[in-house]
This record gives sequence, C-alpha cells and structure tokens, in this order.
Amino acid sequence: MSRRSLDRKFDRILELEEAQKLSPSRRNRALAKLLNNRLAVLGIILFSIILFSAIFAPLLTDANPLKIDLRNASKAPSAEHWFGTDKTGRDVFARVLYGGRVSILVGLGSGLISAVIGIIIGAYTGFKGGWIDVLALRVSELFMSFPQIILVLLLVSIIGQSLLNLMIIFILTGWGGMYRMARAQMLSLREEEYVQALQSFGLSTASICYKHILPNALGPVMVNITLSTAAFILAEAGLSYLGLGVPLNIPTWGNILNTAQDLRVLQNYWWMWLPVGTVISVFVLSVNFIGDGLRDATDPSQQG
Repeated sequence: MSRRSLDRKFDRILELEEAQKLSPSRRNRALAKLLNNRLAVLGIILFSIILFSAIFAPLLTDANPLKIDLRNASKAPSAEHWFGTDKTGRDVFARVLYGGRVSILVGLGSGLISAVIGIIIGAYTGFKGGWIDVLALRVSELFMSFPQIILVLLLVSIIGQSLLNLMIIFILTGWGGMYRMARAQMLSLREEEYVQALQSFGLSTASICYKHILPNALGPVMVNITLSTAAFILAEAGLSYLGLGVPLNIPTWGNILNTAQDLRVLQNYWWMWLPVGTVISVFVLSVNFIGDGLRDATDPSQQG
C-alpha cells in the first residue's frame, strides 16, 4: 500500500472520528441548555451550599459534634444551638454539618468508584465480545439478581460495620448497573464506520475503547453517576437508621436519624430528626435535578 493511500485512509479516520465527537459549539449548546434548566441550576446551587457547608464546617460552628453535655440534653433550637441538642446534649447543627462529610463521602465516593469499575469492564468487554463478555455479564447478573438492600444487609452482617466496609459493599453492589450501561453504549457504537476504520488501521483494542469510543458515551454515564450517588446516600441513611451502617460513634446523617427510632422523640423532639431529614431530602433532590439537567443537555435527540 502506497504512502498516499495510507495518508488518505488516516485522514478518513480522523474525519469520521471528529464527526462522532461533540464539536465546541455543540458542547456550548449543551452547557447553555443545562444552565437554562431552572431545576438543574437550583440543584447545582443547593448541592454546592450543602457540600461546602460540610467541607467548611469548622468555620460555621465551634461546637464539637461528639461532645456530650447532659446538662443541655434535649434542648430546643436556640441562638446557642441552632438545631437544638440531642438526648446526650450534642449539638445537632454541628452533627448535621460534620455528618454531611461522611455521608457525602460514602455516596459520592462509592458512586464514582463503582462507575469507574463498571465503565472499565463494560467498555472493554462490550467492544471485545466473546467469552470475556459472557463471563462479565454473568458476574454482573449474579450481583444484580438480589435486591440491593438485602445484599447489603447480608454483607454487613458478614464483614462487619465500618466506613470502609460500607463503601466496599456499595461498590460491590453498585458497579453492575454502570457496567451494563457502558456495555450497551459500546455495543451500539462499535459498529460505527469510524470504529471499523480504526480497526482496519491497526489500533489496539484498549485505544479504540477508551480513547475513541468512550468519550462519545459519557452522557448517559454521567447521569447514572448522579442517580447512584443519591441512591447510596439514601442507603447509608437507611442502614445507619437501622444501626447497620456506619458505627454510631461516627456522625453521619443516618446516625443522627437513628435517635428518631423512639416514638417519644418523634412526637416531642422534632429538632432531633426534622433538620437532618430535610437536609437529606434537599441534597438528594438537588442531585436528581442535576442528573435530569445533564440528561436533557446531553441527549442528542434533543439537541437543536
């Protein structure tokens, strides 16, 4: 094959690849569409407020979230304690702020790590096919055949309670959905002309998968990350409420809700559970709003 024909073939590959990628103007349109979505903007604002409040908690309160003060136990909200105190006199406002650090770490960290694992496996096996694709698919079906909350409860009872163990459990039970999405995207894109041209030019499978095809499939993946993050935060809150999540000596949103198991607390001490319940609801809603905005902004069928 002559040098001129090789150059033409390489130019054709570049043209086909660039046609598949988002142009700068299209990226700008997607960003503009995201910013024009009022719910998405509201979600970004609320998400940022809660996230930075948790990160900079020492600047917002001087109270120690672990300090017990029985003399001020079960005090209603006041100028000294904005969200009141719990049954042992700990400041609820400080516990909400510091608890947000752990809860957001569990949710966002587990969501991102499970997404990375699922994307790496799904992109490669979906493109490669064959026995490795069948094996990965069956392993994912094994994890997804059980209801996630049941599997989480089972694993917690086996390996014990700790922050690290809870994140490992969430990653093990959460990578399957991201894997199947990445695999589906890869199956639909691997038959494109530019992919066949890249194969004929002799590029490696890993290079084609991760460098040339994967960037075109990131839209749905980003949306799924937001949804899994919200789900993990709710799962942590639910498990900690039942006493099966993060150990009770670590302040998390779920552990704060754990005190609301007492009917007397629900009826008479609303400040022990209502503020943190509101923060959890607002944070999860903000993440879902962001996910909906990303979905609408990156959907090719809705691009003008």
